[in-house]
Amino acid sequence: MSEPAGVAAAPTLWSELRDAVRGTGADYTKIPLRRAVFLLAVPMVLELVLESTFAVVDIFFVGKLGPSAVATVGLTESYLFLLYSIAMGLAMGVTAIVARRVGEGKVEEASVTAVQAIWIAILASVPFAIAGMVWARELLQLMGADAWTLEHGTGYMQVALGTNVVVMLLFVINAVFRGAGDAAIAMRVLWVANGLNIVLDPLLIFGIGPFPELGVQGAAVATSIGRGCGVLLQLWVLFRGGRHLRAIGSQLAWRGGVAWHIVRTSLGGVGQMIIGMTSWIFLVRILASIGSEAVAGATITIRVMMFTFMPAWGMSNAAATLVGQNLGAGEPARAESAVWHIGWYNMAYLVCISVLFFLFPRQIVGVFTDDAAVVAIGAEWVRIMSYSFFVYGWWMVAVQAFNGAGDTMTPTKINVVFFWLIQIPLAWYLAIGRGHAESGVFWAVFASETSVGLFTLWLFTRGRWKTMQV
Repeated sequence: MSEPAGVAAAPTLWSELRDAVRGTGADYTKIPLRRAVFLLAVPMVLELVLESTFAVVDIFFVGKLGPSAVATVGLTESYLFLLYSIAMGLAMGVTAIVARRVGEGKVEEASVTAVQAIWIAILASVPFAIAGMVWARELLQLMGADAWTLEHGTGYMQVALGTNVVVMLLFVINAVFRGAGDAAIAMRVLWVANGLNIVLDPLLIFGIGPFPELGVQGAAVATSIGRGCGVLLQLWVLFRGGRHLRAIGSQLAWRGGVAWHIVRTSLGGVGQMIIGMTSWIFLVRILASIGSEAVAGATITIRVMMFTFMPAWGMSNAAATLVGQNLGAGEPARAESAVWHIGWYNMAYLVCISVLFFLFPRQIVGVFTDDAAVVAIGAEWVRIMSYSFFVYGWWMVAVQAFNGAGDTMTPTKINVVFFWLIQIPLAWYLAIGRGHAESGVFWAVFASETSVGLFTLWLFTRGRWKTMQV
């Protein structure tokens, strides 16, 4: 029997999936909440799955060069994590402001915010570029690099830090798209950037065909080329116009008041990321004192965790957009409901991942290296972390709820306590003081990050984030 005249057929899963990937002009403050979550979460999950695929593929090819090459990536990333902390913290503030303005119906103000955020990202990248190009060897020595890394890894760090502006812009402009509700655009940008990187990685590392054999440095060159192309695509789409936002040439002038508002809103996000990232630097320094195998095992494990966590982070990013837009539209109850919906999805997903990590830790790490010592160390951490994944699902969503509301300072204060005052001292005590080596570091991370997840979720339930003004 045909549908009655004037009655629209219910959307099918395929049509919803197609809309999510293509992008829609839907108002996420008015459509059914489950549909809003789906339309935002699908492209954000796919975006971050490919981002994490890049990380895994990158370390897969570098791993063929040996443990010291993997350690080079790990030690360099210790400094890149500082860069990421600024980029991700700035992105949190940008997403919150853009989402709030879009929810309020002030689209022009949202596009002005986008352009000013680009200027801030460019300025923030300059100190890292100078440090990487001038003092790469000294920075590696500071982190306890071995002789191979000092000889072959300096070029990797010079390229990785010297071209960091593409990383900054990739984070910040995609944060604009996500805040506006154009998550499908952010997804496509990373498909291009990381797809190019995956293709170029083996060509430049091993010198296949007409390409030069650059070794570990080739991984950094491939990443910079891929992400640089992604940034060009971002700028083209931003000024051509997405479904919810378009920047115009007259907005290119520096606007100090708007820029300062972005910086002020982002300070908490930058702070929470710096705290988390610097705690990792201290952990890597502790692991480096144990040996290159410990650093390599931890680096592989982190890449694997990034790969498996990215779908959960993608869903959590959807929570940030929904919280920001719905608070802007005066719908705090709908904002909270979105967080609980996504929290349950996250927990279910990560419980499934934890089972795989618990049952097959050696097989997972063994994909990336055949060094027995590295496999044993990485497998130990994979299994330890599997015990707390169910908490991680809720922690991610709760943190992004605070950030989406513009309350970036609360997670910052939490991170100070649990990462700096608990995690780092506990890791040193267990690894060095008690002689448990890398196992002490891994158990310290488990204890501190499980605790921070439970505490953050409890604080979210108190609801003060609903009253934040951005």
